Amino acid sequence: MPFLTTSGDVDELYLGTEGVELDEANPDNRFRLEWIDALEQILDGVAAEPTRPLVITATGKFFSNGLDTDYIAANASGLPRYLDRVHELYTKVLTLPVPTIAAVNGHAFGAGAMLALCADVRLMRSDRGFWSLPEAALGMPFTRGMSTLLRTRLRDDTVTEAILTSRRYGGDDAASAGIVEAAVDVEQLSDRARAIAVERAPLIGPNLGLIKAGLRQPLLADLATPTPPTLL
Repeated sequence: MPFLTTSGDVDELYLGTEGVELDEANPDNRFRLEWIDALEQILDGVAAEPTRPLVITATGKFFSNGLDTDYIAANASGLPRYLDRVHELYTKVLTLPVPTIAAVNGHAFGAGAMLALCADVRLMRSDRGFWSLPEAALGMPFTRGMSTLLRTRLRDDTVTEAILTSRRYGGDDAASAGIVEAAVDVEQLSDRARAIAVERAPLIGPNLGLIKAGLRQPLLADLATPTPPTLL
């Protein structure tokens, strides 16, 4: 389950489980319902007491492998509400009243790739791991909110290629495409993310959350639009 630690003047949100590199129950940090519950609780706590900037990362092979496809296959009638919950999670990250830096430590696919885009700044390890939107290859559509998230957070040439080809971007390619601000050696990834976080720490406070909400207003409106049962 996701957990929060404090390193100096920075909070670090890990998408995996404390004490293990790979959680046997969720080794690739998929958006399982209990995982979403835990992550929402942490984000709500950060929003309620905004005292330190936030680095979002994980350990092991994956940052996040996206939606829980097993749950989707077994719960077609529950899919709209499940996707709405994913949208709500994105909204929480997008509007946190603290600076947020995603340190993408491994594969970030689908919903996990989009979660990284919700951070203010994104770094990615340069030596291994891919950022990818595999929905076209998997025969899955994007929701209205997800499409708007991608369109507003990426350059047009990048989002068009990423969505229509399901390309896998390594760290250097992701930096060149503007998906992340920089590709960083894995040994420096956490330190670089913390340094950026500390630089932005003076901006912490409710006003920062209001500014983010105003900046992302059209995106937040689309994320708040209920997913229609006819999506699939």
